[in-house]
Amino acid sequence: MKLYLVIKRLIDIILSLLGLIILSPIFLVLIISIKLDSKGPVLFKQKRVKIHKTHFNILKFRTMRIDTPNDVPTHMLENPDQWITKVGKFLRKTSLDELPQIINILKGDMSIIGPRPALWNQYDLIAERDKYNANDVPVGLTGWAQINGRDELPIDVKAKLDGEYTKKISFLFDLKCFFGTIFSVLRTDGVVEGGTGSLNK
Repeated sequence: MKLYLVIKRLIDIILSLLGLIILSPIFLVLIISIKLDSKGPVLFKQKRVKIHKTHFNILKFRTMRIDTPNDVPTHMLENPDQWITKVGKFLRKTSLDELPQIINILKGDMSIIGPRPALWNQYDLIAERDKYNANDVPVGLTGWAQINGRDELPIDVKAKLDGEYTKKISFLFDLKCFFGTIFSVLRTDGVVEGGTGSLNK
């Protein structure tokens, strides 16, 4: 697996650079749309967990009002829709809010394929992933769990799927996850506001 992780990193660098270049017109349109729609920065930063349970700031296009409570999964907010902007609803439905994570991939915080990075305080998800060594592989923009239920998966099921990915990690399996994600996004399968996970205080 160590050799493939080196190859995987090289693939991530090449594809993320190409992605930033090719998608730059879309980035520009989305940046303008977000600025015209609501007050606040274009990008949203949030503390997440990456490989070996270290932390980084994940980047997303901002989809919520600037007075939204921090570090709380959207599904745990009272009436989540009141916090989401008009442009934000479109970005979330199409998963375009995730595009800035290409920068995280280029920096080495993430990979294209891997378990989705948990919030720093989603201790239950992090603990479940420990059972399957799923915290010891690079987190990803998308992964095996994302094409098998996405946000609607219970914590234990999601962690188990992340564990399956950890065991099967390979170029071919990453390809399967990549193309599976395309079909899943086109169908907007399993999208639930805020994703999976409970907040432990």
